[in-house]
Formats: sequence, C-alpha cells, structure tokens
Amino acid sequence: MHDANKIIPGIVLFLLVISFPIWYNVASGQDAAPPILEKPVNATKCVEDVEYMRVSHMQLLDSWRNEVVRNGNRIYVSNTDGTHHEMSLTKTCLGCHESREKFCTRCHDYMAVQPYCWECHVDPTEIQ
Repeated sequence: MHDANKIIPGIVLFLLVISFPIWYNVASGQDAAPPILEKPVNATKCVEDVEYMRVSHMQLLDSWRNEVVRNGNRIYVSNTDGTHHEMSLTKTCLGCHESREKFCTRCHDYMAVQPYCWECHVDPTEIQ
C-alpha cells in the first residue's frame, strides 16, 4: 500500500460526506412537520376509514384499476359500512378532495413519492 496515507483519509472523508444528511438531521433534532391537508368540505366520511386510507390508499386504487380494467366491475362496497362507491379516481376521490394540489400533492411531496396516477388520469381542475 504505497498510498495508504491518502486512501484511508479519502475513505473517511467520503463516508463523512455521504452520511452528512443523516448527521445533519440528527444534530438538528427536528422532524419535518407533516403537511396540512385540505379536508373535503362536501363529505363527512371517506370510502374507508381515515387510517386505512392514509396507509393503504394506493393498494385500494390499484385493486380498483384491476377490477375496472380486467373485470369491468365499477362498484366498490366499503369494508367499513357496506356503502357502494363508483371505482373512479376522478369521480369518487376527486369528487370530495377537490384540489389535487392541496391534498394529494402535499402528502406525496412530504413522503417523497411520485404517484403514476396522473400519467393516464386528468385532474379535472386542469381542464378548465
């Protein structure tokens, strides 16, 4: 090892630089504040309960897509109370959550995820 005096400090420096975001967040001691979401004004409850939707809405939307496209089934029966809902992102979800920007996007940005819903679906507010 001819250059051990250069390689070892280089590795240490690399590890410090690559782990800087972690150490910086630990040192600051602050968690990112959760987003403030605009709640629906014209609805009293969701398709499922809030905790389920918060954790599993993507699985629900994926199952809706599969049911509609593959089986032609457009009616969803809620597991919570047995109510019937149309399996439609635009009509059902955006019927209550009127602003994609103030509801969906805020939460997805906070979680650093990029949903692929809008590759096919059109936000009704963008059409106007």
